[in-house]
Amino acid sequence: MREINFQCGFTKHAHGSVLASFGETKVLCTVYAEEGVPNFRLKSEEGWLTAEYSMLPGATFTRKKRRTISGELDGRTIEIQRFIGRSLRSALDFAQLGPMTLYVDCDVLQADGGTRTTAISGAYLALRLAVDDLMQKGYLKNNPIQRKIAAISVGKVSNELIADLSYQQDSRAQVDLNVVMDGEGNYIEVQGTGEKDSYSREELDAMLDLAAAEIQIILEKQEEAYEDYRGSQSQLW
Repeated sequence: MREINFQCGFTKHAHGSVLASFGETKVLCTVYAEEGVPNFRLKSEEGWLTAEYSMLPGATFTRKKRRTISGELDGRTIEIQRFIGRSLRSALDFAQLGPMTLYVDCDVLQADGGTRTTAISGAYLALRLAVDDLMQKGYLKNNPIQRKIAAISVGKVSNELIADLSYQQDSRAQVDLNVVMDGEGNYIEVQGTGEKDSYSREELDAMLDLAAAEIQIILEKQEEAYEDYRGSQSQLW
């Protein structure tokens, strides 16, 4: 994989924030909590999580129009933020969260492939920091996070299996998979596409094995960043 870095507490106003970097891809992930839930959750007395994803104008080679100006979301953005939301919701026990909504924002500062998987890996860590903050301030009694989450892209490029594809690799990929897993090695979501070629069951198994091995490394990086940040905060307290 490319070099991975998680910078916790990157902004101060959000309940949790992380700047996630996978190579040259950099995504700012923030989590805000608000009282209340969507109408479809009112009778359940359970909380909710929703995610939004966007690219800043300077994130790509050519300037990307701000969606606030265009007034509409493109299909790719909608699909990605739903993917992020589904992945993060699988980590939570909403009964423990109570009547509260967690808003996750993933803003791509710089794009070089793998933005959605970088966003998920960073947003999980920001979610963990947000829960810590909410518990410390007395808004939560119990920790609603029930599993760890991380994601990676894998693919076949020039008949070679590669993890964490850059833009140049992704643009040439014969096969492209996005894989989300938990800390126990279970799959949460797999998005697989034969971009320029089909793939066999054996190749799929090999890509999933590669993803599982690399996701374990990401989980370790998340834990290291979390412990380092908690240690620095405890010194301030």
